[in-house]
Amino acid sequence: MPFDGGYLHKISQEISACAGARIDKISQPGRELVVLTLRGSGANKKLLLSADATAPKVHFTTQSLENPKAAPMFCMLLRKHLGSGKLLRVEQQGLDRVLRLVFETVNELGDRVETSLVCEIMGRHSNIILVDHQGKIIDAAKRVDFVTSEVRQVLPGMAYAPPPAQAKKSLLDLSPRELAGAILAGRDAPLWKAVLEQAEGLSPLVCREVALFACGSTDTVPSALTPEQRQRLEFYLGVVATALGEGCGTPTLVRGPDGREVEFSYLDLRQYPEDYQVERPEGYSALLDRFYQGKDSRERMRQKTAQLRKSLCTLRDRLARKLTHQRQELLDTAGRQRYREWGDIISANLYRMERGDRTLRAQNFFSQDGEEIDIPLDPTYPPAKNAQKYYAEYRKAATAEGKLQELIAKGEVELEYLESAIAELERAGSEEELQGIREELISQGYLRRDQKQKRRPVKLPPLRYRSSDGFLILCGRNNLQNDQLTLREARNYDLWLHTQKIHGAHVIIVTDGAREIPDRTIEEAAVVAACNSAAGMGAAPGAKVPVDYTYVKNVRKPNGAKPGMVIYDSYQTAMVAADHGRMRGLLEG
Repeated sequence: MPFDGGYLHKISQEISACAGARIDKISQPGRELVVLTLRGSGANKKLLLSADATAPKVHFTTQSLENPKAAPMFCMLLRKHLGSGKLLRVEQQGLDRVLRLVFETVNELGDRVETSLVCEIMGRHSNIILVDHQGKIIDAAKRVDFVTSEVRQVLPGMAYAPPPAQAKKSLLDLSPRELAGAILAGRDAPLWKAVLEQAEGLSPLVCREVALFACGSTDTVPSALTPEQRQRLEFYLGVVATALGEGCGTPTLVRGPDGREVEFSYLDLRQYPEDYQVERPEGYSALLDRFYQGKDSRERMRQKTAQLRKSLCTLRDRLARKLTHQRQELLDTAGRQRYREWGDIISANLYRMERGDRTLRAQNFFSQDGEEIDIPLDPTYPPAKNAQKYYAEYRKAATAEGKLQELIAKGEVELEYLESAIAELERAGSEEELQGIREELISQGYLRRDQKQKRRPVKLPPLRYRSSDGFLILCGRNNLQNDQLTLREARNYDLWLHTQKIHGAHVIIVTDGAREIPDRTIEEAAVVAACNSAAGMGAAPGAKVPVDYTYVKNVRKPNGAKPGMVIYDSYQTAMVAADHGRMRGLLEG
């Protein structure tokens, strides 16, 4: 993610505006996550510091994060040394990804001293370090000993030393012309890499933007630039330098075709296709809050559903293997007619056989050519019992065929249901939706109810959308709700939609009986169905998804069918793209 030194510089400007604010509260929701509540100018702001390797960051947040019942030791230490401290200033060396928050605090002797909280935003090496007024480390969110790193240790009592500086040049110190000259004189690599190697604090995202503006390509090498392209390179470096200034820049958030967050920057990004959506929140912290809120929410849901998904996938894979074996056994029963024929041939040739014979060579009177065949015999059986043995094998195979067909049919239905439940987990976006899926699986016997659970979860209503023509569109959140919506709540002439032969939600256009449904409303409801399906979760940009639609009166549920399983006829099919941005625009509330 492009949380580079340039973006950290913009965040430092927002934090600097709160100089003079005092720490009102310190909490530690996670092992590598600290939240400082700053009180000043009659308002409180929560400053989030994260050293998580997957998403290191520093920014103001409006999210409410759940704290552990007992505060961790590092949190208690921060409260001891920073409690009621006043923010004096924010320091950043050039465009390095190290931010120092300097607070005025009172030590154990009652003297006013400066205590710093250093935030190092460096991927898996990220850290939050508490440093006293003498430059000694009090403690850190991640202690780094000699075993972990021979280059740089972070341990209590040691003198704090910043990470080794890179031999790069900062736009805060050099003019755009000087930096452009250094890039042109550097290694003759693709231009975006050449910029990355020379410019401090610029992420690959920003470097690609620079290269695309300069020459329309990221692969052109500096030595191949024309004089005009060199001027464009210098000009856009000036644009970046201006954006880094106080009160400048453009907070930009990019979402993919599926509506998920892709990138963010302090520049106006132009390197993405037209089907990518660009948002411009008010403020750099607000941008990060929006960017990580969706990602963090999905990550939390992924973690919460991991065990359940693993269990369902294990059941699915086991059932799939069982079905493979049963289908093979069914194929084997197809040759059962041979056993009856052999029994008849043996019965017709009993006069030629004696006990102890291992084979019978006789004419096959079931064949048009009447050729002779060899039939294996059990030498311990008398001739007549060999015939009875083959008749028994024939009856056994005939019985097995009927039973296997029944077992395979039931197994295929169950496999289809497990696939739909896994697809539901992928779409679950909240704890309530996850609980609804658990209730469904409990009702089907796949899970046991937790005896510690005192009350059942609240049932969520269907998702509500409103078409451009004013029609209400309802979408089920799980299979039980799909049945409730389609078979009990919808009326005969409401329109029902579902992705064709793809697991997904049931979608209903509420028609209120008499009104004709415009094509635009049907298309928008089809987009909702496509997005809330297995196809919509990972569809390629612009890929079309088939969505069937028909009146509710044409939809019925077979006896004994699993939740969410229905059959329908007299339908039409619409081909639509799973446009999550368009779907979000229709969502009510």
